[in-house]
Amino acid sequence: MGELKDIPFEEESEGIKKIVTDYWTERAKSFFEQKQRELNSAKAGRWKEEIKKQLSKVSSSEIGDLKILDVGCGSAFFTVLLGWEGYEVTGIDLTEEMIANSDAMIRMNGPYKCPVKAMTMDAEKLDFSDESFDVVISRNLTWTLPHPIDAYAQWHRVLKKGGLLLNFDAEYAKGAHKLYEDDNLAHKDISIEMKDKCHEIYHMLTISNLARPKWDKEILKKIGFSEILIDEGFCDRIYSERDEFYIPDRMFMISAVK
Repeated sequence: MGELKDIPFEEESEGIKKIVTDYWTERAKSFFEQKQRELNSAKAGRWKEEIKKQLSKVSSSEIGDLKILDVGCGSAFFTVLLGWEGYEVTGIDLTEEMIANSDAMIRMNGPYKCPVKAMTMDAEKLDFSDESFDVVISRNLTWTLPHPIDAYAQWHRVLKKGGLLLNFDAEYAKGAHKLYEDDNLAHKDISIEMKDKCHEIYHMLTISNLARPKWDKEILKKIGFSEILIDEGFCDRIYSERDEFYIPDRMFMISAVK
């Protein structure tokens, strides 16, 4: 692994995790309801196609043989979506209320051909053995992490050789005031108080000040990933209309092979 001591995350306050989990605990109910609607929207089909294109990079040719870890699963949107496709999926999230909702989402949308489950776990401190998964996937999590380098190192550790990392994220802090704009339709029903809390979180995290996804690519290379690709155009393919799931911040996709 490359030298990582020059990255300023070591003294990031662990108290931030409580602030972040408290925020998502408050948002859990409405987030669950929105993700259930998203599972039944045209966007779910677009997400599925984008992800399946990337999964073709994984060496295993049998769908049922692929074990996928959904990190920061929230209300299990990816967990369920990939479970429908016949993959064995484990979702994890640090917020217990989110995992309770994930369990409900998984039950509501089954049955599945392979095991699909969710559990409470820290994305920066995974409780899995080395090389446990073929794929690690994450959506809108990395921007919330006090120690994203630790998280990336853990994701690399639990991937099998030749396994795939897929990370979908955005520089939300740099567009923080978009939270309050009328065209931020995904957050239109969130109270001003909750938007203010989210805005405060942006300014607590070192990662908010970095040039992403360039920074991510450099760190992934140091950790030992290869074939690191950035796709900043996929957002236009997913969010092609301004519906209730639309966010004006441009998401990027990072794919990398162990």
